Amino acid sequence: MKPVDVHCGPEEHARRLREQTVNDEQLERAAAIFRAAGDLSRLKLLHRLCDGEWCVTELAEAAGVGLSTVSQQLRLLRAERIVGRRRAGKHIFYSLADSHVSALIQSAIEHAAEPHLHHKEEKDDGD
Repeated sequence: MKPVDVHCGPEEHARRLREQTVNDEQLERAAAIFRAAGDLSRLKLLHRLCDGEWCVTELAEAAGVGLSTVSQQLRLLRAERIVGRRRAGKHIFYSLADSHVSALIQSAIEHAAEPHLHHKEEKDDGD
């Protein structure tokens, strides 16, 4: 029986490099988004905003924290362009920046709910 070559050749590398369409700037931006959303209190805010627009007071009451705490979290999320805001009189309403953010948050929560993530694998299968 002939041995199997487990190494890829230069032509395989070239094909994969040609297919690479993401640049470092995009990856840095994505990393910043994950860092901002990676805090539990900010993730809770983002999850609430998946249901639509909320004013700062509503978000603070729902989270059981002060207005200044929520405002600080929202300021950080806005700086990363994850949320947007609009003013109506004395009220400021926040919403997710776009459908990509909603999909990202929903996908992360759905992934976290998958049963296989709740059990530590006894055997490392290389994944």
